[in-house]
Amino acid sequence: MATDTTTDGPAAAHAAAAEQSPRGAKKRFLHDAAESVRDVDHRAFVRKALGGYYVTRDAQKARYGNWETARDAASLAKWSAVNRLDELLPRFADNFTANGGQVHWARDAEEAREIILGLVRAAKAKAIIKSKCMTSEEVHLNAALEQEGYGVVESDLGEFIQQLRGEPPYHFVFPCMHVRRGEISDLFSKHLGTAATDSPEELTMIARRHMRQLYVDADVGITGANFLVAETGQISITENEGNARLTAALPRVHIALAGIEKVVEHLDDLAVLLPILATAGTGQPMTCYNTLYSGPARPGECDGPEEMHLVLLDNSRTAILADPEQRDSLHCIRCGACLNVCPIFKNVGGFTYGTTYQGPIGSVITPHLRGLADWNHLSGASSLCGACTDACPVRIDIHHHLLHNRRNAARTAPNRWEKLGHKLFVAVATRPWLFATGGALFRHSLKLLKWLRPPLLSDWLATRDLPAAPAASFRAQWASRQGGR
Repeated sequence: MATDTTTDGPAAAHAAAAEQSPRGAKKRFLHDAAESVRDVDHRAFVRKALGGYYVTRDAQKARYGNWETARDAASLAKWSAVNRLDELLPRFADNFTANGGQVHWARDAEEAREIILGLVRAAKAKAIIKSKCMTSEEVHLNAALEQEGYGVVESDLGEFIQQLRGEPPYHFVFPCMHVRRGEISDLFSKHLGTAATDSPEELTMIARRHMRQLYVDADVGITGANFLVAETGQISITENEGNARLTAALPRVHIALAGIEKVVEHLDDLAVLLPILATAGTGQPMTCYNTLYSGPARPGECDGPEEMHLVLLDNSRTAILADPEQRDSLHCIRCGACLNVCPIFKNVGGFTYGTTYQGPIGSVITPHLRGLADWNHLSGASSLCGACTDACPVRIDIHHHLLHNRRNAARTAPNRWEKLGHKLFVAVATRPWLFATGGALFRHSLKLLKWLRPPLLSDWLATRDLPAAPAASFRAQWASRQGGR
């Protein structure tokens, strides 16, 4: 049965519009954020979904002899690799080639798409199966393949649901965390012709039965890669469903797409990186399936592809690498822990960001990947509470990077209204009498706003409670407490 992937929801349209017109991204973000915070039921559902994550994650962290030491070891493994990419990437490529694989280097998203399209054409593919790969979302691979007439089916359950809904992933670890069981049941009834059910197990089995023949029929399987091991030339893929194994093993051609920052030096590095990825990402001791791929099937092996290709993507990663201040953002292992603890993400939701990588880490790297001037509003969408940095298993200083982005945007692409605002602030702050007068006016205005609630500010006040105006200025209160001194 063919899978109908007709777009149903507005989120895909919003994301596509942001891609086509980046200068409208900030306006769309502000609009969608305002809409999301008003949807109290949706926010409560997302918070409830993440509530279970906190319990399992903390229970698993307690099993470590020393969680902070494990974070140190994981951070060191990534730091060592990222700071030696010039050495480790050629080493990995040589070993991967020696294993029978083929390496392709892509400077940007367009080149990555063209390489993969060329491989698909060479394979004379009629059907393509694809496992979860956020890098493919980054380069908009599915749209490029479909435009060329190739059918692509996502084999990850969450990604498959989002594909049927016509939406991008809501969260790069939990793609459909915002969707209720009843909605999934209705979706499967509409697209797959199945009976309604409220059972998670039955919904999973519906998808599994639908997928089985698609794995067999596919000529090309496309996957991502969690880690690239330079020492052995192997690709490490971690998953919970087994779909990536089938995607890699059954089609004639296996194509993997990964960013160049995914390389690590030693196979032993996975001893800390795999469990810490599982704990931080989903609260598991280990992800259910952890597989190392060395290359195509060898003579005598019962399964595996005839060809295995790896596309290594730069897409501005070397620009980040060249900036010592921002370089550690390349340490990210895409566990999603920073999204799970972020108060902004939990209120505005994943679609509002309008980009592949949501939440704090997405707000750090997206301006580098897609332009600081047009995407710096994401760096401003943070309370700077530091929860993301505390949660990061590889110790990326996320909230400070958000500050760095704000500073760099002010230097390289200053907003004229912000510049005017800063000049006005300096003029007031350097004149005590003017500062005191402004404070008095503000206190009286606050009382007036609470009483009048003017229509001009109705949208802003719809999601905020104005604090009570202080009875006197700080200076007056301080003088009173000091007895007039």
